[in-house]
Amino acid sequence: MRKTLSTLLMATAGLAQAEMVSEQVSYDIDGEPYEGLLVYDDATSEPRPGLLMVPNWMGVTENSAKKAYRAGGSDYIVFVADLYGKDKQPANADEAGKLASALRGDRGLMRKRVNAALDVFKAQSDQVALDTQRIGAIGFCFGGGAVLELARSGTDIGGVVSFHGNLDTPDPKDAESIKTPVLVLHGAEDPSVPPEQVEAFKEEMRAANVDWQLVSYGGAVHSFTDPTANVAGRNEYHPVVADRAFAAMRQFFDETLAP
Repeated sequence: MRKTLSTLLMATAGLAQAEMVSEQVSYDIDGEPYEGLLVYDDATSEPRPGLLMVPNWMGVTENSAKKAYRAGGSDYIVFVADLYGKDKQPANADEAGKLASALRGDRGLMRKRVNAALDVFKAQSDQVALDTQRIGAIGFCFGGGAVLELARSGTDIGGVVSFHGNLDTPDPKDAESIKTPVLVLHGAEDPSVPPEQVEAFKEEMRAANVDWQLVSYGGAVHSFTDPTANVAGRNEYHPVVADRAFAAMRQFFDETLAP
């Protein structure tokens, strides 16, 4: 799998001077097996900050590894978290929807799994040049909502970034536990995250006095960073907005993860 992903991602990124590295990381939560991906390039051996990444509802896939490489480049080491379990990876959108809905219905369990993945990521500093004092989290769609729940759980990291993620939460007062800056990158025309959900999120952040930002991209719908998204008006790749969003993410972490 490592060689295949390296070939795919090298072609995608066009970085001939650096080799993509993708390593499977097995771990347990409550005795159940999980398997994430450690994604980085070998352009430098100097310690780098890390990004915990929760992928979209399809889980740990080659596409999520490509997304991790695009986000991390040579600046970050990325760990793609498994929130479903090694033996529960969805084969299609119907299965993904059921798995994601089950976790969204139990935010306590979601928080437990994403925090467990963060601990596993930090433990990889024995294997890679990871600066464990500078770690942020990013998520896409379902994963965007998951990293916001990571923040609401009170975990103290360098910052969280949600790309076209769900913004709702069962108890908005949990935002009072947020200790980290928050950046939300949102498609202004996203039917999955309607204006009322956006406004409720803003009020939640204001009431808790969180250090937060929300960027709303005109003309973008759900999944605007996903090149495979092709449902017009609902889930659709927007390359211009995707570039802007990744640039915003980098600017955010340049500030929050500064040495």
